[in-house]
Amino acid sequence: MIIWVNGAFGSGKSTLVEELRGRWPDALVFDPEVIGYVLREIVEVPTGDFQDLRLWRRQVAGFLVGLAEEYGQRTVLVPMTLVKSDYVAEVFGAIEAAGIPLHHFFLRVPEDVLTARIDGRSFTPDDPEQDERVRRWCKDRIAACTAAADTLPADTVFLDGELGPAELAELVLGRVGGRG
Repeated sequence: MIIWVNGAFGSGKSTLVEELRGRWPDALVFDPEVIGYVLREIVEVPTGDFQDLRLWRRQVAGFLVGLAEEYGQRTVLVPMTLVKSDYVAEVFGAIEAAGIPLHHFFLRVPEDVLTARIDGRSFTPDDPEQDERVRRWCKDRIAACTAAADTLPADTVFLDGELGPAELAELVLGRVGGRG
């Protein structure tokens, strides 16, 4: 089983996955950004967003299918913003075509809260200029991420991202029949 935790940057995806991992010790955590970082070292990313690379989407889906097939008794937790409807369809479709159960959660958080959370984070503490570029990139995508919630698959479960991680984890575990 794959549990994909989606939402805008700053919505609490990684925090929720950390909370779930603490309650579900045998779960695997896979962050698809890692594949994006590897690809950036190998090929040019003309748009600046590695999700625009078809290879990234194929590799993410393939990696998740591989994890599920090799470690089928273990749940895979995925914290990743993925909101372009055709990309969602491509990645989720490949997972579903492989017959792997996929539970998709989206954390809804108001724009002002997202902005405050992003402003409060340090992405590259040793490089203040890069830190600000990353903050700006994340904030520039808030509106699109928020608006995209209406285009996500019908079985997406929307959660109030202003709830605490413990409460959110209980909601997720209750929904997927997990233990916590």
